Amino acid sequence: MPTFIHIPASRITGDLEPIGQRPGADSGDPQLGVLRFDTKETCLAGVWESQPGGWPVENREDTETCYILSGRAVVTDAATGESFEISAGDVIVQPKDWSGRWDVKETIRKVYSVGI
Repeated sequence: MPTFIHIPASRITGDLEPIGQRPGADSGDPQLGVLRFDTKETCLAGVWESQPGGWPVENREDTETCYILSGRAVVTDAATGESFEISAGDVIVQPKDWSGRWDVKETIRKVYSVGI
């Protein structure tokens, strides 16, 4: 049976577990942090943070929905060439098989959910 999860706001805005540099980074030194929610039955979810830097994304293996808590980044869609500046309060969906680029301008923090 699925488990109800409650994460208090203080955990979302608090310190995250450092997990090192973003794999595939080709600019800056985007160090990552994460707080994973224990939702293995239905989805993967948590809080993710990246310091400034950039990296390509090629053919995402899943769909991810994000709510941006703080910071600023430019996300570019490879298929259309369109760029989107994202910041606090924005919601983005990166669909399965999406390709593009993330360029974090100010340390960004998001709540994410990935369906499994």
